[in-house]
Amino acid sequence: MPLLPTAPRALRRIVIISDFQGGNRENTQLQTPAWFCQQWLAGNRGPAPRPAHRGPNLEVIGGYIERFPLAVLKAGLVDCAEVWTHWHGATPPIEQPGASPFLMRRVFQANGSEAPFSSNDMLGHIAAFGPPSILCVWGLGVSEDVLLACRGSFKIYNSIDAPALRVPFDVSRHFNLILTGSEWQSDVVRSRHPTIPTIIMPIGPEFASELTFRPIDIPKTYDVIYVAAAQAYKRHDILFQALAKLPRSMRALCVCGYGEMMGTLRREVGELGINVDFIDPPGVPFEEVNRLMNQARIGAVCGIDDGAPAILTEYMLAGIPVLANSQLRCGLQFITPETGRVASPEKFHEGIRDMLGRLGTFKPREVVLANWTWPHSLRKLRPFLDGSAR
Repeated sequence: MPLLPTAPRALRRIVIISDFQGGNRENTQLQTPAWFCQQWLAGNRGPAPRPAHRGPNLEVIGGYIERFPLAVLKAGLVDCAEVWTHWHGATPPIEQPGASPFLMRRVFQANGSEAPFSSNDMLGHIAAFGPPSILCVWGLGVSEDVLLACRGSFKIYNSIDAPALRVPFDVSRHFNLILTGSEWQSDVVRSRHPTIPTIIMPIGPEFASELTFRPIDIPKTYDVIYVAAAQAYKRHDILFQALAKLPRSMRALCVCGYGEMMGTLRREVGELGINVDFIDPPGVPFEEVNRLMNQARIGAVCGIDDGAPAILTEYMLAGIPVLANSQLRCGLQFITPETGRVASPEKFHEGIRDMLGRLGTFKPREVVLANWTWPHSLRKLRPFLDGSAR
């Protein structure tokens, strides 16, 4: 495996392309990559890539999209780190604020809303400044022309959610490494791409930050907390049905950062007569999420067709054990006797009752610190990045 390529002026960059889409989806005139290239070179679309001047103040914090590139930057494998997202509309923001000043966020005008996403704006940026050294593509992916423009990059893919590959063959064939959330996902990847290496390393729970999520000494006012999007695949109904089988004194909190099902969730709670509070989209900052988790005795993960949710180890770092659906397709490797337990949807209420009765037997933060914070994961990933092994 060759060493990582370098961008112009020997600037080593890691770029994360998230599948987040912003904007208003209005119809806009589609300019050519050459036009966007000139805009980038003129400084009209944002600054050129620049070193992050990492130092002792660089901390691996924020959400899972941010923690991965910050870990690579802090380890000295790159000189700067960026997160790219897509925008629908004529005037994408120049930059968007993030959790860390060491991480640049760029927003690119999308050609359309169909995944995998294409962007002449993104192609223009690559033409102007060269491809990154490490290109990571998460989720619904980008069109093949972006990967072809980054031939010299070391390219990593992770689907984030339960399907092992959420991109078509003509896109997935270009990656040098595919991160998976479980052995069955690795099997799926190998069946399609026998020569592409895989490693079981879901970026959310594996690249955990002990600084973002931590115990604080406040009263426990909720028995259960569920931090999850208000979307059907998160299966809030499993938690609600379990609560309906338990004493009505049981209190739960649902924190929803995004999603369109708040009306449905509230209606279900009302019909069941259970005691559930909600934090509506767009949610709250990470510090407040951490405080809310510290107000609960246990955290819940109810999904089935879900990836390995980052919240698994985020709960644990806040000091609370996790009850996970035994049918969760990715991420059950993080549930051990000291971090929580699993239960079927039919017996989820028994899992809640059992865990609340033996909270003193769990040591979730200690187990995560020993196994899954970002330094551990980066040590496993580094051989792929520094060229010493394939």
